Order: sequence, then C-alpha cells, then structure tokens
Amino acid sequence: MKIKMITVGKLKEKYLKQGIAEYSKRLSKYCKFELLEVSDEKAPEKLSEAEMLQVKEKEGERILAKIGEQDYVICLAIQGENLSSEDFAKKLDQVMLQGKSTITFVIGGSLGLSEAVMNRGNFYLSFGKATYPHQLMRLILIEQIYRCFRINHHEPYHK
Repeated sequence: MKIKMITVGKLKEKYLKQGIAEYSKRLSKYCKFELLEVSDEKAPEKLSEAEMLQVKEKEGERILAKIGEQDYVICLAIQGENLSSEDFAKKLDQVMLQGKSTITFVIGGSLGLSEAVMNRGNFYLSFGKATYPHQLMRLILIEQIYRCFRINHHEPYHK
C-alpha cells in the first residue's frame, strides 16, 4: 500500500517539518508514504476572478502531473465529507479492499484546487468548515492517516 500526499508550495516551518517527519516514520510500519510538493504560482495579493482561476489552473496542472492513472484520489475541500476518525479509517479500508494500491491525497494552495483536479478526485474530504493554513493541513492530514491505520489494525490510539 502506498499513500501519497500532493501539496502546493514548499514547507518552511521547522516545527511542521518535524511533525510530518515523525508521522511519516510512524506510518512506515503500515505503508509507503510519499510527500510530493509542487511549486505554487506566484501571484499578487489582490487578484481578479480570472487571475485566481488562472493560478489554480497552473497549480492544478502541476498536481495532475503527479497523480498516477490508477491512483484513488482524495481531494481536501471544504465542501467534502466531514468524517469522524473511525469513519475515515473505514473509508481508507474500503478503498484498499477495492484493490487500489495507491491512495493520493491532494491539498491545494491558498486559493484551493482547480476544477480539473476536483474532477479527477474520487472522494472529497473535509476537516470542517474552518479554514486552516494549507501548510498546517499537511500535519493534520498525516496524523489522521496514521490514526486510521492504528484504528484499522485494532491498535490503541488516544481518542
């Protein structure tokens, strides 16, 4: 089983890098984990609707280039399903039982995901209506993936 996380932009904060490295190490017991960063599109602070769309499309092209043809793609999106950790674990288990060898999670940039990336998604996942920095979302997501494996292997994990 392979888990890929595709994200937009370079992670700069040392504490987030350390947290992701720790969970990546823990995940190695259960799967092969790969974090792929695509460059973000440089843009001024104030953008028109057309410019925002263009930024998302360019980032989307970079994301799509990292997704395998057979990957099961889970896009993080506010409008996605908000699952408990137990339901998220069941969802991952179901995908694995379908014979998918690679599950790819996609976290967009500050403007979100392009329509093309959303159309490639097999499932949309939300962590609630709150907005989180996309850099921090990486750590939150990898922790939840780790929690899913612990739940699915009937191993203790704090609730």
